[in-house]
Amino acid sequence: MEKSFLDAIGNTPIVKLEKITQGLKANIFVKLEFMNPGGSIKDRIAKYMVEKAETEGRLKPGDTIIENSSGNTAMGLAIVALQKGYKLKIVIRDTTSREKIKMLSVLGAEVILVDASLPPEHLKSYNNLAQTMSNEDPSIYYIDQHNNLDNNETHYITTGPEIWEQMNGKVDYLIAGVGTGGTLFGAGKYLKEKNPDIKLIGVDPIGSIFYDYYKSKKIIKPSRYIIEGIGDEFLIKTAQLEMLDDMIQIEDKIGIKWALKLAHTEGILAGGSTGANIYSAIKFAEELNKPANIVTIACDSGFKYFSTIFNEQWLTKNEII
Repeated sequence: MEKSFLDAIGNTPIVKLEKITQGLKANIFVKLEFMNPGGSIKDRIAKYMVEKAETEGRLKPGDTIIENSSGNTAMGLAIVALQKGYKLKIVIRDTTSREKIKMLSVLGAEVILVDASLPPEHLKSYNNLAQTMSNEDPSIYYIDQHNNLDNNETHYITTGPEIWEQMNGKVDYLIAGVGTGGTLFGAGKYLKEKNPDIKLIGVDPIGSIFYDYYKSKKIIKPSRYIIEGIGDEFLIKTAQLEMLDDMIQIEDKIGIKWALKLAHTEGILAGGSTGANIYSAIKFAEELNKPANIVTIACDSGFKYFSTIFNEQWLTKNEII
């Protein structure tokens, strides 16, 4: 029996996709991270990063936690903050789904909406506001999931070993979107230590800077993309692109279409980053055209996207259908 609500985080199942993968020689397995208490993989880092900060004295009783998040880290932090008695401020883009924003408010977080169109260097942009507020008040502790390597360490300690054990060591590829990169590079580091032949494949939406930097070491001017949870406008410490064996670039709308396809074929209701992962894993398997075990991630629950991905009006407005 779990000792507390926070002890229920992790140890999520892995399932083999059956219908959506018909005709492929490779097997595709997906780790169902939406089965964490807060509905996403980010519960893992919320718990680990807060507890490590407490242990090291960076976070003290009475402090306020702040973070910039597309919603999932925020949700995990809201649960952890409630359980541990911290106040929480969340900086979030105004394009984030209404469900995520509402859930954060219900859980007692102070939600600070920022204009998604602000350039990343702007002091009040999504990228900078949390750091600015933390700098101005020493009682506000900035988690900084994008540059705090405790993020990657979380997955090295938890997600990677779980994948290895659940797959009985029979893993050939780990394919995942790069948002902060914590999942892919943390779990990937563990898996490569167990078997150096395991390949890590990153996924990045057009408009993010990661793909072009990985391929050519050039930093492009970022452009807007609507998929949540992957990609970034800055190079960040947690995105250890040098660990990659390859990277796939996709149009953000394809990830959303494949989230719909995953729901309609496998009954797995997940978000757009999961759709991007599934699409990329399938296309990679098609090109590979040989037996292999590919593992990817179902990052978060589709229940957070009924106003966006699973809303016909939103899909029409964004020219996805």
